[in-house]
Amino acid sequence: MKQWMKNVRKVVPYTPGEQPKDKNIIKLNTNENPYPPSPRVRDLCRQIGDLRLYPDPAASELVEAIADYKGLDKDQVFVGVGSDDVLAIAFLTFFNSDRPILFPDITYSFYDVWADLFRIPYETRPLDEHFHIRKEDYLGANGGVIFPNPNAPTGVSMPLEEVEAIVAANRDVVVILDEAYVDFGGETALPLIDRYDNLLLVQTFSKSRSLAGLRIGYAMGCPDLIKAMCDVKYSFNSYTMNRPSILLGKASIEDEDYFRKTVDRIIATRTWFARELQELGFHFPESRANFIFASHESIPAKSIFTAARDAGIYVRYFEKPRIDHYLRITIGTDEEMRKLLQFLKTFIENAK
Repeated sequence: MKQWMKNVRKVVPYTPGEQPKDKNIIKLNTNENPYPPSPRVRDLCRQIGDLRLYPDPAASELVEAIADYKGLDKDQVFVGVGSDDVLAIAFLTFFNSDRPILFPDITYSFYDVWADLFRIPYETRPLDEHFHIRKEDYLGANGGVIFPNPNAPTGVSMPLEEVEAIVAANRDVVVILDEAYVDFGGETALPLIDRYDNLLLVQTFSKSRSLAGLRIGYAMGCPDLIKAMCDVKYSFNSYTMNRPSILLGKASIEDEDYFRKTVDRIIATRTWFARELQELGFHFPESRANFIFASHESIPAKSIFTAARDAGIYVRYFEKPRIDHYLRITIGTDEEMRKLLQFLKTFIENAK
C-alpha cells in the first residue's frame, strides 16, 4: 500500500439512481417531476446576465423570496445547492456530540454516508411492520435526530403531533426534519419553528417545483440555527449558489398557480395509479410523496425491475434488508404510467 493511502478518508458512497442517456426510456426511478418548471423560469432564462461576476454569497433575493412565501424573517432561511448540500452542512454544524445521532433504518440512504464521512456516531431505529416511524424510539438520550416526513423510500407520513413529540423530547439537541416530499400531501412542521429553537426544516425545489437540474434546497429554523449554518458554509465555500439558480428559483416560487396545478396533477395521477396497482396484485403503504413503494404478492421485485429496465422503463430497486421485495415507482405523466401499467399487465400474465 502507498503510504499516503493510510491517511485517505474511506467511505462507502451514496449510490444515486441511474441517469440513462437514451431519451426514449420512461424514467420513473429518481423522483423527478415529469412536468416542466414554471413558464416564468423559462422566460427569465433568456435575460440572465452578469455571469462574469461572482454571485451574491448570501443569495439574498432567493432567501427573501422564500421567507416572504413561508411567512418568515430572512434570518430564518438558509439556501444551498440542493437539499443534499443543506443537509450535509447541517450534519457538520449540529451533529458534533459523542452521543450517536438517530435516524430510521429504512430512510434516505445519504444519512449514514454523511455520518461516516464526517465521523459522526449514529444508530438506526427500525420502522414498524407497516413502515411507520415510532416516535417512542427517539425519546431517549442522543446526539441529534434526523428523519424525512414523508419518509423515503416508503412515502409514509407521520402526523404532526408525533413530530412535535419528538422535537419536544429532544430540546438539548437539534432535530432535522427532511421535508423533501411534503408538498405532495404531507403536513409541514413549519408552524412549530417559532415554538422550538431546536427544529430545522429542510425542503427542496427539485421535486414539486421541477428544478432538480438547478440544485436549490433550503432550511428554515430559528435565527441562531441559520447563523450557525452560514458560519460553517462561509468557512469552506462562500459562493455555493450560482446566479441563475438564485434568479430562477425566485421566479419559480413567485408562480404559485403553476406550482399548485402541477402538484395537484401528480397527486391525481398517484391516486389513479395506486388503484390500478392494487388490481394487479401489488400492495404498498399509503404514499404522501411523488412515488409509490410497492411489492407484488407473488413476483419478486428484482425480476420486475430487470424486465422493466429491459423494456425501457426505469424504476428504483434497493437490494437491502426488509425492502428488497419492493420497488419505488416515481409518479410520471398519465401517459408514462399507462405504459408502465401495460408492461406490468403483460409481464404478470406471462409470469403465471
